[in-house]
Amino acid sequence: QVQPVESGGGLVQAGGSLRLSCAASGRTFSTYVMGWFRQAPGKEREFVAAISWKGDSTFYADSVKGRFTIARDNAKNTVYLKMNSLKPEDTAVYYCAPKTRRGASYYTLASYDYWGQGTQVTVSS
Repeated sequence: QVQPVESGGGLVQAGGSLRLSCAASGRTFSTYVMGWFRQAPGKEREFVAAISWKGDSTFYADSVKGRFTIARDNAKNTVYLKMNSLKPEDTAVYYCAPKTRRGASYYTLASYDYWGQGTQVTVSS
């Protein structure tokens, strides 16, 4: 079982950058695809990015492509999300989770489980 803990959120002006971290306990971390999702007030949780277990394949939502970069360090059991050129519409609580349903879509919420508490990202205009 992998239990994530997100950190690195905060308040930033539009155009700024943040790097989120997701430290996950569990000896099997390196065997899982890891994903980042976000949830804005009054909206459903949505896919942001995912990375293969080796880190050689990445997947992004169209809304963040070219601005966000996902990476992982399996030696540290940590996944990162570097966010550049932030926009007010990026404001949300950001969550990471392992993709526990092998063979399922990378982009679907139901493919992931064992959610952390999330970290708040607020982008001011």
